[in-house]
Amino acid sequence: MPLSEHEQRLLDQIEQALYAEDPKWANAVRTRDPRNHYKRRLIKASIGFVFGVALLMVGVVTPLTPLGVALGVGGFVVMLATSLWGLSSWKRMNGFGADPAAPSRGPGRNVRRGPRPGFMERMEERWRRRHDER
Repeated sequence: MPLSEHEQRLLDQIEQALYAEDPKWANAVRTRDPRNHYKRRLIKASIGFVFGVALLMVGVVTPLTPLGVALGVGGFVVMLATSLWGLSSWKRMNGFGADPAAPSRGPGRNVRRGPRPGFMERMEERWRRRHDER
């Protein structure tokens, strides 16, 4: 739904005030893409996974001592943790897992009926109600 002229002017005024108040923050927010954040996390998780494999191999090659077993187990734990971290980053980067019609978590939980309106829809509804009250 497009904005009316009045709403567009208000939005432009708010944007100009934001730039005037804190231009550094406004530029950072405007130019930042959340997918880049998840790409960096995915790269870090990949590096962590390789480090975990190296730890696991060192633990396997080390003679059967408590240090070797600890290194092997630690390498496996690092691999598992970074795999989960990377998988969650990959899912968020590609938009998977954002299904609002997900099954409920069990009995006694609040079950939503239908999809919940997004942030912008709620703000538009509040704006319409406020404008109608005047």
